[in-house]
Amino acid sequence: MESPTFLRFQLGAHLRRLRDEANVTAEQAAEIIEVSPSTQRRIEQGRVGIKGPALNALLDRYGVTDAELRDTLLSMARTGKQRGWWAKYGDLPPTYRQYIGLESAAQELQNFETLVVPGLLQTEAYARAITTREATQPTPEAVEQRVAARIERQKLIHDGSLRMVAVIDEAVLHRQIGGPEVMRAQLDALLATAKLWNVSVQVIPFREGAYASMLSSFHILTFAESSSVVYIEGLTGDLYAEGEDVRRCTVVFNSLRASALSASASAAMIKQIRDTGHQE
Repeated sequence: MESPTFLRFQLGAHLRRLRDEANVTAEQAAEIIEVSPSTQRRIEQGRVGIKGPALNALLDRYGVTDAELRDTLLSMARTGKQRGWWAKYGDLPPTYRQYIGLESAAQELQNFETLVVPGLLQTEAYARAITTREATQPTPEAVEQRVAARIERQKLIHDGSLRMVAVIDEAVLHRQIGGPEVMRAQLDALLATAKLWNVSVQVIPFREGAYASMLSSFHILTFAESSSVVYIEGLTGDLYAEGEDVRRCTVVFNSLRASALSASASAAMIKQIRDTGHQE
């Protein structure tokens, strides 16, 4: 089934484009459907859905007369109200839910991480060690739900529906998250997952010194029939960007891959760190 989150995201992008083309401000659009400007922005960001009557009112104001386009957008609004598999995990933050929804619809994920193993490659124990230390201080129940959701997300790479290219800083391999035993198991899992046909893992060694984006992790999500999206997670909020930002981040990601060791050399480094215990 098409991801309802992805459809809401697409619908929001369409509405934002149509509003711009009609020279209607976000505040004016909010007045049309009698919502606050913040709610209007959330609709265009794909964070919340929109009902048929309100959508029709916006399309009328935007001058959309193409019946096929209107039907398509109305269908996206209806499907976007459905619940994804992640809805069963009630304690997930809304921003995390949105990311999972987009990730589940993606064809390829390019992920750069400076400090931690990418979520789709984490073991359960490693994920739990990270989640328990989150700034939001989740309850034990919330921790278990977030860990379970993270493990379920990994089906995307194990069933081959998602191609993943991960670039990580060497620091990721040395940071003692969860302790030596958890870290050794994590390195074992990283080596095993890197052998999958649809997963590539490359490490930027310390000897590279300074490099592009070394202070900022990011994800580039690519979809089969839609524009790509960049996702950047931050302490005070998450950012999704499209267009020129995607192109800029793609250039940076390609630069990161060029700075990194090859997949085979990266695997050799991971094995050496695992076997010698240099991560301690």
